[in-house]
Parts: sequence; C-alpha cells; structure tokens
Amino acid sequence: MPFSRASGILLHPTSFPSRFGIGDLGSEAYQFIDFLAASGQQIWQILPLGPTGYGDSPYQCFSAIAGNPMLISPDRLQQQGLLTEEDLSNLPDLPCQINFGWVMHIKQPLLQKACTAFRTQASPEQQEAFQKFCQQKAAWLDDYVLFMALKDAHGGASWHTWKAEIVQRRPDALEAARRTLTNQIFFHQFVQFQFFQQWLDLKQYAEQRQIQILGDLPIYVAHDSAEVWAHPEIFRLDEETGLPELVAGVPPDYFSETGQLWGNPIYNWQRLQEQDFAWWVQRIEAMLECVDLIRIDHFRGFEAYWAVPYGEPTAINGEWVQAPGRAFFKHLDDALGKLPIVAEDLGLITPEVEELRDEFGFPGMKILQFAFDSEADNPYLPFNYPRNSVVYTGTHDNDTTVGWFNKRSPEGQDRVRQFLGCTSPEGIHWDLIRLAMSSVSDLAIIQLQDLLGLDTEARMNAPSQQLGNWGWRYSSDALTDELRDRLRYLTEIYGRLPKPTETN
Repeated sequence: MPFSRASGILLHPTSFPSRFGIGDLGSEAYQFIDFLAASGQQIWQILPLGPTGYGDSPYQCFSAIAGNPMLISPDRLQQQGLLTEEDLSNLPDLPCQINFGWVMHIKQPLLQKACTAFRTQASPEQQEAFQKFCQQKAAWLDDYVLFMALKDAHGGASWHTWKAEIVQRRPDALEAARRTLTNQIFFHQFVQFQFFQQWLDLKQYAEQRQIQILGDLPIYVAHDSAEVWAHPEIFRLDEETGLPELVAGVPPDYFSETGQLWGNPIYNWQRLQEQDFAWWVQRIEAMLECVDLIRIDHFRGFEAYWAVPYGEPTAINGEWVQAPGRAFFKHLDDALGKLPIVAEDLGLITPEVEELRDEFGFPGMKILQFAFDSEADNPYLPFNYPRNSVVYTGTHDNDTTVGWFNKRSPEGQDRVRQFLGCTSPEGIHWDLIRLAMSSVSDLAIIQLQDLLGLDTEARMNAPSQQLGNWGWRYSSDALTDELRDRLRYLTEIYGRLPKPTETN
C-alpha cells in the first residue's frame, strides 16, 4: 500500500547508549523518539526484537514472537520497586561496543532478582495485569516459556538433542516438565511480561509524537526456536533426528561469492496452505501489536526460495523452489485487511517477484550504495524510482556510507562525484542523505551511522561474517542540536515533514 511522503531513521534498540552494556527501553529510547520528532522524522525502523542466540543475530532468535530480555531496562524495573539502587550500583565499566557475553552476565541476575521481588511483592493490580498478559498471549507464550525452561535445564543445548519424549512433545512428558520447571517457567513469563510492558509504553510515546515504528519480519525462523519445536509439521524436518532436510539461504550475490547459508529450516508450504496459513496469520497479528508498519525480509522467498540440502558447507549447491506467495498474501488480505508492508526486494529479483510485489501494492527498497556501478537503467539510480518505494543510503547489511565511499577505487569515487555534480564539504554521507531525501520515493530511511558520518567501525552487520556483528552503539552526546537542525532542514525542503494537522 502506498505511504505518505515521509522520512525516518534506521536504528536497532540495542544501539542506544546505556550503562548496562547494551541499548534498552529506558530513558535513552525516549530521548531518541524526541530527537526523531524534533528533526521532523515520522518513521523509526528497527530490526527484529526477538531473543537472540548464537551469533547474537536478531535474525536468528529463539522465538518469532517473544521479545529480547536483554532489551528490558533495569532502571525501569527499579522504578517499579523490583530492584534497588544497590542492585544497580558497582556496575563494571563496559565498552561502547556490545559484549553480549558480559551483558548476559550482568543483566540475567538483575532479571532474576526482579522476578523474585515481583513474585513476593507485586500489588494485586500488577498480579492481575500479569495474569491477563499470560492468558492473552497463551497461544504462543505457553510453548515459548516451556521451551526456554527446558533449554535452561539442558544447559542451552538445541531442542533436537533433548530426550525423545520431549522432542516429540508427548503430552505426559510435557506435563511432567511443566510441574518440574514451574519456577523457570514463571521467570520466562515474567520477563516477557516486562518486555512487552516496556515496549508498548515506548510505542505509545512514539505514537503521541506522530512516530510510526517500521518493524522487521524475517521470512524464516531459527531451527533452535520454540516455533520449530512446537510446530515441526510446518517445517521440512527429518522425522527421526529433528534436523532440517533443507535449509535457507541465497545463491552467490553482491555480498558473497559462495552465497549466504543461513541454516534456517525451509517451510512445508503445502502443510501451511492446508492450514490456511494459520501460523503466519498469528505471527503477523502479534507483530502488528508492536509495530505500525512491517518490512518483510527476503520477500522474494514468497515467490521462490533457495533450498540447500542440510550439511552443505556453502549455499552454492541449492535450487529454486516455487512458493505459494500469491495465495499467501491473498489470504492475509482476506484475514487481516490491507497490510502496511514493505517488501525487501534486494538480491536476485526476477520479473515474477516484481509482479508479486506490485500485485499487492507493496513498496520495494532502493539502495543508493548500489546505484553507481552500471548504466543509466540501474534501478537504484534515483531517476528510475517509482513513488511507491523506500529509499535508503544503505541498510544494516551495508557498510556505512563513509566506509563504502572510502573503499571505492579512485575511479569509483569519481563516478559518484560525476553523478552528484560534486561532493560537498559536509561529507559524502550528507550528499547521499540529500539524494535520498530529494528522491520521489514516498519513504526515505537513513541509518543513524550515516547521519553521524561514521566509518566502517560502526557497521552493524557484514552478511558473510558469522561473528562480530550487531555490536555498534552510539554515545549519549551524539544526537546534537546541530544534527537535529540539519536533518530537519533537509526534511523540510524536500517535503517530508509531517503535515501541520499531524503535529502536536
């Protein structure tokens, strides 16, 4: 569906400043919302919010719906009386770059303390709100909290290595586990209750300032996740081992000569279609409670997906398999109405993928960093954009604009300058921000790293690199008045400010 002309910033909540070693949903998140509103932005784009596992990727989570416990603000828990000042004192001096192991070491005990306090001290109103949350979210929460409690009991081992009766979800075995793991189950219920309470408070604050949140929906889920354990019938798994028969990825592309081997299990689309895509409908309904707009990652996988036999070392030896994308999106329209979806249509895009995207009116993505290395028909050059599109300087998978430009050959840099006419003394990042803002695309999204003019050390993710990603954070003094005013100026002159009737 077409969007009104607007602009926004791409920033994951883990990148907020905080004294706990990782961004959270505390005061800095609210200050960022204030910065968005003051600079005339209307969109905040985030990455998936789920609980991350090995590699710390928000695209490989233990749940497709649950929230990441590490995003919970201990300061807000203290404000509820669940932690004390002493609990939050004597914190180690953590670096700005996220050390996920240290963060877990610091925050997990705080969450445990808060849970104990809640269990013994919560007011009747708090207890009622908690019980209501558990009842309303039971469709996914019950499986998730049992999965996480079992995972804790197995030392973090993947579910397919557990006892056969648990892997196969025999009712008597599951009931015995629930009795044995009562305390652990309560803890994970409490953590999710706190996450969603904090997130929805922040979302409401954003709504009051006319900021819409653009969430990110990965097409696939991790094999070691509550959904794959609880719903094995909708995935292509080996019935004996529980391991995938086929895994997801993409063939060799711009980012990697051997392709990208993600390792997620492929869906059993036939079974999903027989069930009227019920699992997908539930997933999207849950997401729409947390965000206003949805970016579907790897949209082309709904037309045809790259399937690689399990055990292959790279993604080279896969094949394209047709998916029922048209039937799926038609069913979503019938079940949920016209949805505010952005299609991540990057990579090897065929006419069939474009036809599917356009049939349902989804805006695609245009990346300026891809625009300068071919002829005038390059779809990433701004004069080729349709209005129903979203333009980016770069995404979380790209280098920063400064890093990208510095790595180009002298000839490559000249090609960019020739297109721009010149490069300004403000820096190449402001040149591309201006180019994005001035384009006809309905939405323009800028990485915060590009607003700050940062080099490669601020890159969020290198897709061919399994470890060392997702750790960037900005400093608490980064969002200056000068930055706010410069961004607002460009937003205004290129017609992307909120309409007067939409302001506070």
